Amino acid sequence: ARTGTESERARHTMSTPDSPPPVDHNNQGAQHKKVKEWQEYALKRSPMVKFMMEHMGKCGCPVDDSYFTVRRCDESVGGGFDAAEEPHGGIVLCENHVRDYKHAEMTLTHELIHAYDNCRAFVDWTNCAHHACSEIRAASLSGDCKWLQELQRGNFALQGQGGNCIKRRAILSVEMNPSCQGPGVAEKAVNEAYKRCFRDTAPFDRVP
Repeated sequence: ARTGTESERARHTMSTPDSPPPVDHNNQGAQHKKVKEWQEYALKRSPMVKFMMEHMGKCGCPVDDSYFTVRRCDESVGGGFDAAEEPHGGIVLCENHVRDYKHAEMTLTHELIHAYDNCRAFVDWTNCAHHACSEIRAASLSGDCKWLQELQRGNFALQGQGGNCIKRRAILSVEMNPSCQGPGVAEKAVNEAYKRCFRDTAPFDRVP
């Protein structure tokens, strides 16, 4: 997601990279309605989303339905977290890129992990190491890199695929940060943060 001024984007905005489905420009109203329904269902019924919302409150940043927005996005992303929104940031689902309910649920969980990190640690999103750490955690804890998700992307290996996926998706996200441009910058930040941040599973006891 992209909101706020250009400087705010550089400081605050994290996105979940994805491959966009074909966009039906003649059916945008129905598309918005469907993704909104998926969002509302997840906020009420998804154990992962409800768990993250509960722990946002426990760490001092309570959120409700108004924290979430469904809209069209120019970027090829499923959603994003914008820390510039007051008082605790805000999360967007991209109606033209969310494929189905499961994708919406994972995207909400992923972005809530960014929101949780922002609340508990006062993350500097212009710091590539900070951003990399949150992306590693979000990719690991949200379900982005479960075996079935990787299989559907055409990525499969008998050993190490989970870690490969986490690093790959974290690098893609950090590369979107205007403060982390340049050859190898995002990859270096992710590789250096990986072991420490992968071990940090808060607020979960372990990787779900």
